[in-house]
Amino acid sequence: MLYDIAFQSFSLDKSSGKKCFMLAARDLSIVWSDTPAYWKWIPLPESRFNLVAELVMVCWLEIRGAIKASMLSPDTNYAAYLVFTRKSGFYGFDHPPAETSVGFSGQEHKKHDVQFDPEGAEEIRRARMVPRWMRRRFNFRQPGVMGEAYHHQPGIGGQPEGEINTSARIAKRRADEWMEVELGEVFITGGEDMDVEISLLEVKGGNWKSGLAIEGIEIRPKERK
Repeated sequence: MLYDIAFQSFSLDKSSGKKCFMLAARDLSIVWSDTPAYWKWIPLPESRFNLVAELVMVCWLEIRGAIKASMLSPDTNYAAYLVFTRKSGFYGFDHPPAETSVGFSGQEHKKHDVQFDPEGAEEIRRARMVPRWMRRRFNFRQPGVMGEAYHHQPGIGGQPEGEINTSARIAKRRADEWMEVELGEVFITGGEDMDVEISLLEVKGGNWKSGLAIEGIEIRPKERK
């Protein structure tokens, strides 16, 4: 069951009957999204919404969303997912990872690292397997954030060696051919009179990024581990 409105999509989870929501990119706060030099709004036939946000080029990536906790099903663990696709010229997301959080307004949120590029994340993992002495002896270099630009090891992207978070959540392909990456979880007991706040930021690396098309953020039930 699926209901669409201008900036949100509502459905019921097939297995549990719990509520699911998709916040369209237009319903999110995206820094510089009103500046055509950095972002542009385009139609994609595969999207459930009229427009998606396509990243032209930024070095400061900041996306925030919120939904009333009362809109979600009680006694339910929810996870939020950024739903996106990669366009031609996709680059700048291999390192550092973006930082995400999900939680109630006015409370401290647990933070996670995420990777948009599964292939890039695998390259970084393999690079870390090369012994330090070999990297130094053979001037080993890792593909960098600007396509043909490179960063010397150790310290990918100017970061000290050892700071790569190998537990970062990696984006996955969805059945509808979009990609998604989990941003975090929140448990709804019922009766919370506050917002669930969702954020994704990469504002520390200073790397230019491009080629990301964002459909929105999906909030759906997830089993607690």
